[in-house]
Order: sequence, then structure tokens, then C-alpha cells
Amino acid sequence: MLRLVKPTIRLHTAWLDSRDDWGRGTHQPGAGLRSIDEVDSPAGFAAWVGRLHAHEDRSVPPEDGWVHCTYRWVINDDEVVGAIALRHELNDSLLDVGGHIGYGVRPVARRRGLASWALGTMLDEARRLGMDRVLLTCKTDNVASARTIEGHGGLLEDVRDTGSGKSKRYWIPL
Repeated sequence: MLRLVKPTIRLHTAWLDSRDDWGRGTHQPGAGLRSIDEVDSPAGFAAWVGRLHAHEDRSVPPEDGWVHCTYRWVINDDEVVGAIALRHELNDSLLDVGGHIGYGVRPVARRRGLASWALGTMLDEARRLGMDRVLLTCKTDNVASARTIEGHGGLLEDVRDTGSGKSKRYWIPL
């Protein structure tokens, strides 16, 4: 059964399988994983999951340069097939290129509509948080992501050169 779940140490092994499908050291959009995170050991994984939970807690000030964020894993049965993040607000960097929502689906699980399902579910969470619109971005050559965003009502605002390539910026009204 497909569902979004709050990151949990219970899925350590399943998450590692997903990470290995992406490739060690590969950026996983929506996962909140940083290069400094050590996730192989149970203790390191628990610390990372704890940090993800803290980012969601509005009573805990975010780290400098970061904003409050809701992280969810896309789970099919007990397999981690992707991740999605809803940033509660935008800083200058997110306004330029990152957006409110970032998501990724592991390579072996793509082309099944999982990103679209996860985005639709996370848009409901954005509504619950009182957001009236959200910004999403994708690289200009990421046709699948652009279709996913457009399928949820994304309106193209512009295309920007971000320094790491050109990105499309879409607003989805809620």
C-alpha cells in the first residue's frame, strides 16, 4: 500500500536500500540528506531522522540558512520508494531555485506515477498549514518533473539560470 510516512528509524534497512539505488553520495531530492550525515550506523541514522523531525517542529528555531520543513518518505508496503519535503516558507535561495516542495523517486520506482501521487498528497499538507500557493522548481531538461508539476496546476513563472543550469519555476495555487 502506498503512503507518506514521517521518517522513522524502523525503516533504516529499507532506506539504505533506496539510498544504494540512488548511489552513495548522490543527491536525493526531498530527502534532507546532507553530505555530513552518517546514515549507515543505527546511531547516525537515528541522529539524522531526529534532525528531520526537528525541522518540522515550529517550536525549534531552524538552523541558520534553513527553514521549517515537513519531510515524508514515500513508502510502498515497507519499501522506501522516494521522499518529499515541504518547506514552510521561502528564504532567498529557495525563492530563486529550491521552492517550497522538493521530491525524488528512486530510479527503480520511476514512471509509476509515484511523484504525482506524493505531490498531490503533500499539497494537501500545504493547505493544512494555511499556505495559499507553493513554488516548485525543476531543471529545464527534467520533462517528467515538469509534467508532474503541470499536472497539479503548476503555472510557469519563468526560467532562470541558477549557476548549476537552467531551472523552471512554477507556482501552484492552493
